[in-house]
Amino acid sequence: LSADYSTSLEALRKLLAGDMPGLPRLGFAVVDSRDIADLHYQAMVTPGLDGERFIGAGDFLWLAEIAAILKAELGPDARKVPSLKLPDFAVRLVGRFDPVVRMVTSELGRVRRCDTSHARDRLGWQTRPARDSILDCARSLVEQGAVRPR
Repeated sequence: LSADYSTSLEALRKLLAGDMPGLPRLGFAVVDSRDIADLHYQAMVTPGLDGERFIGAGDFLWLAEIAAILKAELGPDARKVPSLKLPDFAVRLVGRFDPVVRMVTSELGRVRRCDTSHARDRLGWQTRPARDSILDCARSLVEQGAVRPR
């Protein structure tokens, strides 16, 4: 609803807008905000959960996997999404001169998987497929004008 995007939304926006020259070996757990809202709701209305904590996360995907989903499903809206995979050394080199890139170099190649079994076992919580979340988000960014043609 505003131009203030989370880090993951900004990454998706940059992919769609062609603002990334290539795909660094970065990834993250993809989870839909609707699924997180459902997790919060279930935790509030389910009796006997006082003091329990729940991790809400989805499948881990590399940026290259996300780009492939966009290219395969969005047609012309994904024409600017890069295909070139950037080697770690090149990203680190750019990071010496670009403070934004420097902030992510420690994450290159790092896989962070989250255990959501507690939420599944106690609440029956499940996430929608990451592919669906990515495409719904991308389509929303396009519809809202967050990705403008150049």
